[in-house]
Amino acid sequence: MASGEKLDSGMAAFRGSARLVFDAAHFDAVVREGMLGAKVSVDIATADFKAMLVPQKGSSRGRAPSIVQHLRKLADKGVEIRLLHAGTPSSAALKELKKALPQRLTIRRCPRLHAKAVVTDCRRMYLGSANLTGAGLGAKAEGKRNFEWGIITEDSGLIDQVMEQFNMLWEGQRCKNCRRKEVCPVPLEEPGE
Repeated sequence: MASGEKLDSGMAAFRGSARLVFDAAHFDAVVREGMLGAKVSVDIATADFKAMLVPQKGSSRGRAPSIVQHLRKLADKGVEIRLLHAGTPSSAALKELKKALPQRLTIRRCPRLHAKAVVTDCRRMYLGSANLTGAGLGAKAEGKRNFEWGIITEDSGLIDQVMEQFNMLWEGQRCKNCRRKEVCPVPLEEPGE
């Protein structure tokens, strides 16, 4: 069976290479090597989104810029960013987002989303348990961060499968038959709407 070949409606075969990341290793693997290295696009699925601080490697969190500021810089450089999340962003993230969304940074919400993935330039993907938060991605100190597991892969078949699911949610294809509309009166709304 080829990598990415569908087994049934809810599973896909995976035969590519992947590496496991856990706990604090998420920060370098997902944020520094993944998102911040994007040249073309970043697609993010997360249940929870906060204005996590992103210090320079080897420096303290003190006056570090937030992930929102980094996403804004990437968008200003021409990187297309799509952020799909489940709830209301943290107040700090929402405040930063409402200042001015760059043209290439689009944010939508689906309250049923619980998946976590970051696809960079359609060629590298994190798929795992971590939300886009400091505790999830290992930015918090030892003893405060979550226990998280995930994989980093460049398997195009697996990335295509995840992006197919992402795009179905992004485009609202699942909204029509959703039975949770009472918690999502305005599907796929953007910050500030």
